[in-house]
Amino acid sequence: MITKESQKQSEKILMEAKRYIAGGVVSLNRKVDPAIIFKEGKGSKIYDINGKEYIDYHAAFAPHLLGHNYDAVNNAVLEVIHNQLSLIGSSTNELEISLARLVCKLIPSLELIQITNTGSEATAHAIRLSRAYTSKEHIILMIGGYNGWHNDVARAVLPSKAQVGSRVSPGEYPFIPSSAGIPEGVKQKVHCVNFNDLASVEYVLRKYPVACVLTEPVLQNVGVVLPQAGYLQGLVDLCERYEAVCIFDEVKTGFRSALGGYQSIAAVTPHLSVFGKAIANGYPLGVIGGKREIMELFDAPDPQKRVLIAGTYNAHPINTAAAIATLEVLQNPEIYSHLTRMSNLLYSGLEALFAEKGQPAVISRNASASCIYFCEDAPQDAHDILETHDFDFDVLYRKALIEKGIYLIPLACKQSSISYSHSEDDIYHTLEMNKLVLSKL
Repeated sequence: MITKESQKQSEKILMEAKRYIAGGVVSLNRKVDPAIIFKEGKGSKIYDINGKEYIDYHAAFAPHLLGHNYDAVNNAVLEVIHNQLSLIGSSTNELEISLARLVCKLIPSLELIQITNTGSEATAHAIRLSRAYTSKEHIILMIGGYNGWHNDVARAVLPSKAQVGSRVSPGEYPFIPSSAGIPEGVKQKVHCVNFNDLASVEYVLRKYPVACVLTEPVLQNVGVVLPQAGYLQGLVDLCERYEAVCIFDEVKTGFRSALGGYQSIAAVTPHLSVFGKAIANGYPLGVIGGKREIMELFDAPDPQKRVLIAGTYNAHPINTAAAIATLEVLQNPEIYSHLTRMSNLLYSGLEALFAEKGQPAVISRNASASCIYFCEDAPQDAHDILETHDFDFDVLYRKALIEKGIYLIPLACKQSSISYSHSEDDIYHTLEMNKLVLSKL
């Protein structure tokens, strides 16, 4: 229970943050209501500054696949510190080679990789590589997708129906910027279409010199929107027909969907892929990789064709060790078996509770990632979400669960994530609190 004293303490911290941090938080997508001040996390639980415990399904936007502060990962980090493996910034080292070898082994489409600090950096590199490889400049993105913060991809993730207009197919939608400061020339070369709409992808490919089609294989920044049968292979086929690069942004789907990424589930081979988040279980690391002939442009002999990649902190030994440890743990089949059991237990329990209440709801899921849409059918694209989902009920539901110690970020259509650390007790308690919340909404 939140007391007046604890509320005052939180308000004091928030005021102090606003005094020194622009916007009061260091990543503005964390600016939510209620603005709970969290202090620590272990396993499936997070704790606020008053010591209140929450079962966490937000997972910091999903990197904590094994759970918060997973021992094997933290131990690998501590070993790096103990052995004084420092950031040298010259030549290469055994640690980054080990990670590269392991990632290439687990994701067969990656013939060569490079290591970054974030998924946003990786998508920026992927776009630049594609432009250099094809000598073309236009790109295709999905409405409802998120691929980072840089100019080329900074469109509104889920713009309003008034902003994008009615569904058009074949065709494209206006670039609705998610940020000020994006040059008009950039916007003119970015084409937004709906997910699961191959006709519109081909429409743009025919009309413009397109360097790449960049998409999440499952839209997991507006919940969980799954690809229709044949869609992902269709993208690769269209890209090859029109000499564009097909890029899978697996920052959210990678390793959470399966050890080989969602591409292994779909049995589709993109030309380039990017990974992040779960790859290092909460430590900052991204990966870009793919076809050798494209990736070799990072070190092309001709300086006119060479694509720059640089970063002081690329493959920092702490983050690299965390990624290696995470991927080694994930190779134990029991990890994914447990994730599947816990996920199915939660999904079936929630479906029963919504049916009992008579509340229209569908749980769209991709392995341990899910989203409850308060409508009759699972959405196939952004327009489905905008037209059928009950956004107000979604936020009310999330806030009511937070009051009961179940943490989902209080923003509509955001992914819920289960970790390996979630237990049956966690799931049953979550269902118990759901039943209580639904009885009062």
